Amino acid sequence: MGGGAICRPPCGAFGDAFWVGWNPDSRRNRTLQNGGFILTKIYTFVNQKGGVGKTTTTINVAAYLAKMGQRALVVDLDPQANATSCLGVDKLTVENSTYEALLGNEDIFPYILLNERLNLSLLPSAPALAGAEVELVDELARESRLRKALLKVANRFDYILIDCPPSLGLLTVNGLMAAMDGVIVPVQCEYLALEGLGQLTETIERVRSALFPELRVRGVVLTMFDNRTNLSADVVREVNKHFPNLVFKSVIPRNIRLAEAPSYGLPISEYAPHSPGAEAYEALAKELLKGDKT
Repeated sequence: MGGGAICRPPCGAFGDAFWVGWNPDSRRNRTLQNGGFILTKIYTFVNQKGGVGKTTTTINVAAYLAKMGQRALVVDLDPQANATSCLGVDKLTVENSTYEALLGNEDIFPYILLNERLNLSLLPSAPALAGAEVELVDELARESRLRKALLKVANRFDYILIDCPPSLGLLTVNGLMAAMDGVIVPVQCEYLALEGLGQLTETIERVRSALFPELRVRGVVLTMFDNRTNLSADVVREVNKHFPNLVFKSVIPRNIRLAEAPSYGLPISEYAPHSPGAEAYEALAKELLKGDKT
């Protein structure tokens, strides 16, 4: 959705925090430094296993970064459009989305929505994205379409966070290719938490070897931690064993408020700012920001 159109969630769930088309003059472009290198941090959140808190982590880290004064953009690369819905935008009303970003050669800036109250931007997804992998099969440089599109607008943001689908197909490969500053892997503290991570690691390594030598894992986020169970503690130990020095210190607890917030189209920072889940995501955003400054 471009222009000045307003996209409100059903039943006004988002209150007075609504999404509008970006005004190109509303924020200054960043002056490129270091010989033209873009200073924007671009991270891709990925795990082909569903239900690990990937979307929840993407939108809430972005919301807290925005709250800290960072110009943050969420890119919804999942055809299910969960990040779009969780931020209060009705996916059925989206006119321009990541589908157009992947299939077209236009400037995607008019497709980006801005929530002025949250200081947060969104490149939404839509159901049409489900057909993108088939349509891209015969296209040149199909793996780097998203990267090319995002680099055209990157200097307008401090952080771009990409929410990938729970798969390892072409959409996710596009997300990996766009991860200029690394991949962030959410892992739930539950049974079989490490299942599939080997396959994800292999995919990352293939992309690194064949297409993007600088691709790296920025970190692993432990989610859905339950301090009442021994299992959660066991998973924490196992993940730290398999990914030494890559696990974020901030651990996300299992929290009912985190589960409720998406139905209201709100990040946890707005829905329940004093809940354990909110405190954990604020700590994670601060940890990420601090690490990027060192």
